Parts: sequence; structure tokens; C-alpha cells
Amino acid sequence: MTTAVGGKGLEGIVAANSGICWIDGDAGVLSYRGIDIHELAVHSTFEETTYLLWNGILPNELALRDFHARLALSRSLDQRIVDLLRAFPTTATPMEVLRTAVSALSFYDADEKDNSHDANVRKSYNLTSQIAMIVAIYDRVRKGLEVVPPDRSISHAANFLWMLNGEMPSETAVRTMDMALVLHAEHELNASTFAARVIAATLSDVHSAITGAIGALKGPLHGGANEGVMRLLLTIDKEGADPVEYVRNMLAAKQKISGFGHRVYKTEDPRATHLRKMSEQLGKDAGVPKWYEMSRAIELYINADKKLNANVDFYSASTYATLGIDIDLYTPIFAISRISGWTAHVIEQLDDNRLIRPRAEYIGPEYPALYIPMEERG
Repeated sequence: MTTAVGGKGLEGIVAANSGICWIDGDAGVLSYRGIDIHELAVHSTFEETTYLLWNGILPNELALRDFHARLALSRSLDQRIVDLLRAFPTTATPMEVLRTAVSALSFYDADEKDNSHDANVRKSYNLTSQIAMIVAIYDRVRKGLEVVPPDRSISHAANFLWMLNGEMPSETAVRTMDMALVLHAEHELNASTFAARVIAATLSDVHSAITGAIGALKGPLHGGANEGVMRLLLTIDKEGADPVEYVRNMLAAKQKISGFGHRVYKTEDPRATHLRKMSEQLGKDAGVPKWYEMSRAIELYINADKKLNANVDFYSASTYATLGIDIDLYTPIFAISRISGWTAHVIEQLDDNRLIRPRAEYIGPEYPALYIPMEERG
């Protein structure tokens, strides 16, 4: 740990040692365990990437087969969790539901009170599978549709789309979702990951740490920017407006455009590079290119006019829309992916734990301030 005074929001402060993720914001580099995100996006899968995050190395063929099997066997929810999902009010958002359901999962996990390394890994398998199931099941429940049972013979991405839509997804849809999960899996000490590590450091349990992470992700300054992007695209489309002109007017009115700029990256977010290609290809394959075309026009304008680059959220919006996914599921899908990084950080924290207790730079009244008796106060 370091003790230094940084900017607001702990900007510039190194808060932990970690071997999980390295980012060079000036060069636009993101790596998991030292492997560049571009390599993982093109060659890896969500399962292999999760193995890498949890274990520090890429799996051999046998280890990856075992990982697939263990993750698939974890596709199980206690019926009382399903009943809880049915009992939530119809006004509940998917992120509220996910936060509450993940907390309740601890009641039915035999390892809940065991913070050993092996127990935390077992809980990580369960949570990674269960979070995806919760999102898919709740979406069907709120629409009055039958719950689709999990298929343990297919990949994590394929099973999520299967449980969400009730039909086997195309290879293109599976590859698109799988790559999106790889790209969102980990991002160092972002707000939700830091929240998870702080909670874990108190020797609370993994479920509490992940519930806290979901609560942080729910905030619009962390998760949810892609929802804002899609709502913008829908508004422009509904009004039949020119995307560039519409955005120009928004900027003139000092309105924020979601999906641009990043606290860490000074160049293009490397994840956006792949999501842009995915959005374009998926739009062509589905015969719905308009979301990509509108997004690209907006990106080129803002990059030229404001020198801002698209971030991971900008093209994930058009990608998910083309897959037919509801807007309020975009942030929960972020959680379906980021659970791999959250759990990697919780495991790492608890393997070599020390309570996280930073100091604050005091800017209040000068000490010693006098206590004024009630009768003398103005």
C-alpha cells in the first residue's frame, strides 16, 4: 500500500498490489495476466479467460475441459431463488434484482462461511454460472414466459442466450456474446472491483463482496453508459434526425454524450476496437446495419470535434441491440462478464489479506475547534 495525496476520487493513488490486470492508459494497453486484450479477444473464450484470471496461467487442453465441466455443473439455482425472482415487484429493474438475488445466494451455498482459497474458488464457479442464470430467468419471468432450463453441453455465452431467448443461438451470436464477455471480464481497480476488495478485506464473505460490486456497478457513473448510448440512438431513429446534427445540438446545449472518454485511457479504449468490428459485422449479418452506421457517424464527429475516443460502452450498445437484447439488460450483462474479474480480485485479496483502511486528507475547520455551549450559540 502507498500513502499519498491524490486527486478527487483517489485519482493517481495506487491502492493495492495485484497480478491480475495491467493497464497503460497512455498507450491504450489492457492486459489480463500480461496477455494483451487484443490477443484474448481474437483467440480466447470466456471460459479460458476466466481460468487465466483465476489461476494466473492459460490452461492446457485437459484443464480447460475440466473448467468447462465444472462451470457447466454449477448451472444450478435453488428453487427458492427462482421463487424469489418471481416474487419481486414488476417495477424492479434487472440490476436491483441481480443485487438482491446474489445476496440471497449465500443462504444456499455450503461454502458460504469458508474463506479458504479452495472454497472461494468453488464459490466463484457457482457465482459465475448463477449470475448469468439469474439475469436470463428474471427477464423471462417478468415477461410472463416459461423459465428455460440450463444446457450443460454448451458454452457459457451460448447457455446465457439459450436461457434468455428459449432457442439455440446462431454461431455468430454466440461468438459475439463470448467476445463481449472476454472484453468486459476485468479492468483493474475500477469502482466495483475496488468495492469488492474492500469488503473482502474485512473477512466478510464472497457473496457480500460481489453484492457490493454489483451495487457499485449499478451507479450510472460506472455501469449503464451503454444504456444511455442506445437510448440516444433510439431517439435519433424515432425522430428521423441526422445523427451528427442531433449530437451537435446536444453538445451545443452542454448535454453529455454517453460512451466517450475514459478515466484511464488517453487514447482509444482497446476494447472499443473489437466492439466496433463486432457491431459492424453483426449488423451486416442481421440485415440491421443502421445502429452501427449511426454510431460510427457520431463517433467520427465527436472524435474530430472534441478529440474524444469511444469507450467500451459505445459500441456494446449497438452490438447488444442487434442481438435483440433489452436495454435494461446491458448492465447486468456487464456483471455476467465482470464476475470473473471480481472473483479473481476477491480470491487474490483473501489469499494475502490486509484490511483496506486508507486515510482522508482533512479539509475541515482547524484543530482545535472550540465546543460552544448551547446558550452561547448564535
